[in-house]
Amino acid sequence: MKLIMAVVQDQDSNRLSKVLVENNFRATKLATTGGFLKSGNTTFMIGTEDSRVERALQIIKENCRSREQLVAPVSPMGGNADSYVPYPVEVEVGGATVFVLPIEQFLQF
Repeated sequence: MKLIMAVVQDQDSNRLSKVLVENNFRATKLATTGGFLKSGNTTFMIGTEDSRVERALQIIKENCRSREQLVAPVSPMGGNADSYVPYPVEVEVGGATVFVLPIEQFLQF
């Protein structure tokens, strides 16, 4: 058995959840925050048999794409103003960060 933990951008979470259900994967969704932009994301916890891990990873990869987003930088407070960029910067966001962990036991009640 494996536990797949996938951290995805909120924009991708509903689509991913739908496709996981269509493929008979049960997942627990957790609202999470963090990362570079301090923006909301969703963490999926998926318990599955070893033989189905590759299919789950394929579904995550197909439904969580990266995209470009404009971000307004925060002004430096007491920092070096020489490196401050006063205009929005385009950064890549999205995709998925996935952890696959071995588990001893998986129970559903």
